[in-house]
Amino acid sequence: MDLEQIFSAMGLLAMAGWLCLALAPLRRPALIAAARVAGALLALAYVILIIRGMTAPGGPEGGGFGSLAQVMVLFSVPAVMLPAWIHYLCFDLWIGTWAAEDAPKSGVPHWLMLPIFGLTFMFGPVGLLAYLIARFVVGWFRPKAG
Repeated sequence: MDLEQIFSAMGLLAMAGWLCLALAPLRRPALIAAARVAGALLALAYVILIIRGMTAPGGPEGGGFGSLAQVMVLFSVPAVMLPAWIHYLCFDLWIGTWAAEDAPKSGVPHWLMLPIFGLTFMFGPVGLLAYLIARFVVGWFRPKAG
C-alpha cells in the first residue's frame, strides 16, 4: 500500500469511529467500543509507520525537534507527515470516545455533543475545551442533590 492509500484508509477508519460516536445513543457501550477499536487501529498504524520511518535510511537533512524550522523540514517528508497526521486522527478520536462516555454521567445531552464531536475532529483541543466548558455549564445548572 502506498502512502496515499494509507492516508485514505486511515481517514475512512477515523470517520467510521466518529460515525459510531454520533450514533452512540442507539447502543452507547457497543458504539463507543467500536470507536475505540478504530482508535486502537489508528495507533497501530502509527506505530508501524513510525518504526518503518525510523528504520529507513537517510531522512530529511536538517530535520528534527529542536526548533520550528527543524520540525518544518522533518514534516516536509510524506513518510514523516503521514504518521503525524494519524497521530492527530487517533488522539482526537480517543478524546471523542472519552467525551461520549463521560457526557451522560455529566448530564451533557447528546445533541450538544454532535457539534463538539465536529470541533474535536477538526480542531482537537478546541473540541476538548468546548466539551469541558459544556460539562462545566451543565453541571453548574444541574440541581444539586442534598
